[in-house]
Amino acid sequence: MVVNADLIRSVEENPDTTITLINGDHIIVQEPMKQVVAKTIDYGRSLRTLLPPS
Repeated sequence: MVVNADLIRSVEENPDTTITLINGDHIIVQEPMKQVVAKTIDYGRSLRTLLPPS
């Protein structure tokens, strides 16, 4: 499953990792919160490398 990182409102770990989307939906995932956050940050960085230099 792939989750659009732009739709993530929050990520909580208690003890299951739960991703809350901007529309209020909740997704429970196996990955720890730290890994979800790291992958989201990496995704954002990869998007910025696609932008032409200003």
